[in-house]
Amino acid sequence: MPNGSLSLAASLYLLSYDLETGRPAGAHTALLVRAAALTELVQRGMLTDADGSPCPVADAATGDQTLDGLLELIGESRPRSWQIWVGHQPRLTEHAVRDQMVAAGYVRAKGKRMLGLFPAKEYVLERPDQMAGMRDDAVRVLHGEQPAAEVSERDAALVTLAAAGELRSVVTATDAKVRKRRILELGERCGGMGPVLEKVIAQVRTALATAVVTAMLASTTAVTAT
Repeated sequence: MPNGSLSLAASLYLLSYDLETGRPAGAHTALLVRAAALTELVQRGMLTDADGSPCPVADAATGDQTLDGLLELIGESRPRSWQIWVGHQPRLTEHAVRDQMVAAGYVRAKGKRMLGLFPAKEYVLERPDQMAGMRDDAVRVLHGEQPAAEVSERDAALVTLAAAGELRSVVTATDAKVRKRRILELGERCGGMGPVLEKVIAQVRTALATAVVTAMLASTTAVTAT
């Protein structure tokens, strides 16, 4: 599975790993992966907007198990807004992507013991050099001189979602401030296939940002309570 064939969700999952330690470092990876999967399904024309909720196109299929699993889940569930779908059981999508990456050799499952007693698994990056190249490509999109209108919609979506999900391997805290205009232009680009997609991309970005803030507040509340 070469880099070019990775789904948007898989790319962002891999970019959430710390290249030095080889271990997951993203604080909001599950939310980010789910948002990426929704975005890609819209870009592929597999999901449409029905009164503010995602709706699978009849007989839609991508051939990607993770994306098709999400299509099936949405199709079999009651209508929910885009924002709710970003945060509704997002680990189902994250774990599906993780298992794909293990099968493809990008990530390795490693046995460990929690508290020295209970068997568990951790997942470590197998191709840090390759992922460094992927990260550098994304950073070039963010900082490059290429007009946003000429950036591919996939690359524009990757950087836009990385910024919304605070994926610091791609968009640092400084970048989020200094490159704010560029990020907005890339956001407009990844929704450039039509007014419906533009609306949906905006909703997904907002939902992801809201979910991230909610998770941070919940974490702060838990710490305060202790």
